[in-house]
Amino acid sequence: MEGLNTIHLFDCDITGNMQDLSQNDTTWTIIVYQSMSGDAEVGNSDMQIVGGTLTSENGGLIYTTNTECNILMSDVDITYSDDSEFFLQCTGNTNERGWGKEGANGSQCTFTADEQEMEGDVIWDSISDLDFYMTNGSSLKGAFVDDETYAGDGGDGYCNVYISKDSTWTVTGDSTITNLYNAGTIADEQGKTVTIKGTDGTVYVQGDSSYTVTVDSYGTSVDLSGAAETDSWSAHEVAKPEEL
Repeated sequence: MEGLNTIHLFDCDITGNMQDLSQNDTTWTIIVYQSMSGDAEVGNSDMQIVGGTLTSENGGLIYTTNTECNILMSDVDITYSDDSEFFLQCTGNTNERGWGKEGANGSQCTFTADEQEMEGDVIWDSISDLDFYMTNGSSLKGAFVDDETYAGDGGDGYCNVYISKDSTWTVTGDSTITNLYNAGTIADEQGKTVTIKGTDGTVYVQGDSSYTVTVDSYGTSVDLSGAAETDSWSAHEVAKPEEL
């Protein structure tokens, strides 16, 4: 999906099997981006996948770069590829296709999980802005990774994570988040409490897990007003025209 466009999919079965190509920085199943080729107007992309299935047969799941976007997934049955490198990658790029100016081509992404089970790492960088919402009993099994590979000299970007009281993050590795707002459950795969500490050394949560989440700030009050609202097919369906 590219540029100033909107797509909402309801109860669809989606399969991707992208080749590993040397001209790309990564391999994905879904991409939300701006190519700068002139065939799509620059602007905010709006993607929702509601119900149905999503099967990845190669590479990571969702990649967004050089654009602004809102992505929502709600109750999608996901099958991941054996070599999946990420659930979501929100970064700049240096690929040969010329997607924006290197070092300044990150993504400004709002991602909303609504009653959604997720597995895999969330990768972000300092030239991107990521607001990651987990709502309505969503779960993530993975880590949040700040990877500056495609960020050039870096920037003032962020990764903010919002976890509702009925949602769960199962931590699978040391993680870096800018601002973490958690009213739900954060633990490792053994159910051990994960340490949450500030970049200034403040220990917000002292855990017994081997994993640590490093944050600029931490709070237990969660404002979900920035999360996307899940659309419904009934808001769009029309009666099938009678055959002539």
